[in-house]
Amino acid sequence: MSGMNKRILLKSRPVGEPTKDNFELVETPVPTPGPGEFRVKVIYMSLDPYMRGRMGAEKTYAANADVGETMVGGGVGVVEESNNDQFKQGDYVMCATGWQSYCLSDGTGVMKLDPDRAPISTGVGVLGMPGLTAYYGMLEIGKPQAGETVVVAAASGAVGGVVGQIAKIKGCRAIGIAGSAEKCAFVVDELGFDACLNYKSAEFEEELAKACPDGIDVYFENVGGKVFEAVLPLLNDDSRMPVCGLISQYNMTDLPVGTNMLPALMRSVLTHRILIQGFIISFHFHHLPAFLKDASGWIREGKLKYREDIVEGIENAPEAFMGLLKGKNFGKLLVRVADDPTRK
Repeated sequence: MSGMNKRILLKSRPVGEPTKDNFELVETPVPTPGPGEFRVKVIYMSLDPYMRGRMGAEKTYAANADVGETMVGGGVGVVEESNNDQFKQGDYVMCATGWQSYCLSDGTGVMKLDPDRAPISTGVGVLGMPGLTAYYGMLEIGKPQAGETVVVAAASGAVGGVVGQIAKIKGCRAIGIAGSAEKCAFVVDELGFDACLNYKSAEFEEELAKACPDGIDVYFENVGGKVFEAVLPLLNDDSRMPVCGLISQYNMTDLPVGTNMLPALMRSVLTHRILIQGFIISFHFHHLPAFLKDASGWIREGKLKYREDIVEGIENAPEAFMGLLKGKNFGKLLVRVADDPTRK
């Protein structure tokens, strides 16, 4: 064991968009595992939109990060030293690492990873929390039926990309929405969506309606804002809307200026019998075995593809995270904290 433990702390709570001043990089001694514990050297750290909510003081579904404490988050790494019989030195694991280069664990919530089955980075991506989010939300709430039209917000992202591919596996038309021509091309050419629209286009609403001539049966929501406003008039009778995120609203400090959409929404919910159901994937981890079985098989069969956006160095995590909230990432956003000996 050598070196120091680099940690990114929450220095202050952001008002609106996070800034670099809200974070602090510190170095502390590498922790030593106590009885029943083991130390993980972090290789990849995951950056996810939900972390913005953990930075605030408002009460949410999970505990907020405390000012002065390590930023919360998951990652994958290798066990360096262990006092736990279930985890031995050299095991690759996915766990709650936080934004740091080393962490301790007692094994709670830890999943072992087999680098011979899939790259270990997928443990926080397509075969991790984002993939499970897509799987549960789409199949348990969206309930896609062959021939239906499925629209996916943030379609080039870690969750949206999987949602659309599951839609295709189930025999649906998959229409993606993304924020650039490059991302839209990837969604169609690489992920196999039927179409993908750039929400920044001046004709976005008209283009979406043209791409969905039979309306929308399932809309997978993780953005909100103008995207949802364009989707709402196209929702069919008995349509379903899984809601796992609202990234366009995370940095808001006040209600948006403009037309109040709530009356139109409630009228549509009633007259078209629309199901809108929010979910937090941490309450549904019992679906993990079925997800891993299905998703691993789809990857082997070439039916499920993914893209990773890897940033080098933990010191660059704050800037990458701020970019994530603005849609600057392209695929699942990871920070490589240490060399990955399994990557060939």
